Amino acid sequence: MLQPKKTKFRKQQKGKMKGNAGRGHELAFGSFGIKTMQEAWITGRQIEAARQAVTRYMKREGQIWIRIFPDKPVTKKPAEVRMGKGKGAPEYFVARITPGRILFEAEGVPLHIAKEAMRLAAQKLPVITKFVVRRDYTEEN
Repeated sequence: MLQPKKTKFRKQQKGKMKGNAGRGHELAFGSFGIKTMQEAWITGRQIEAARQAVTRYMKREGQIWIRIFPDKPVTKKPAEVRMGKGKGAPEYFVARITPGRILFEAEGVPLHIAKEAMRLAAQKLPVITKFVVRRDYTEEN
């Protein structure tokens, strides 16, 4: 499960997610990818589930890149605890995602395999995504 080795502060405020992705909105490594169309918090478990789905379908051929990292701690109070008495303990980590952000990239497999692998990954994520292909991509088969 993805999470930071060390953080400067244990707890963080919720914050706002306004606007579109200012960076990470173009393919940088692979020829195929999935781009998000809405904002959300994606947990480390969801990212790992999507990664497993992609690697299984691609049969460990080619290469994949995960372009997001869960670095924001989310706190939670225990069940049946009264209001007040401070903020809860950190429970898990999330990645903040804004529209236009590339989540996963793939390379080294045919288009139809990459498309299906990315579709399987998208099913594991709580956002609407779009399959993207590099502009200069050509099928070499």
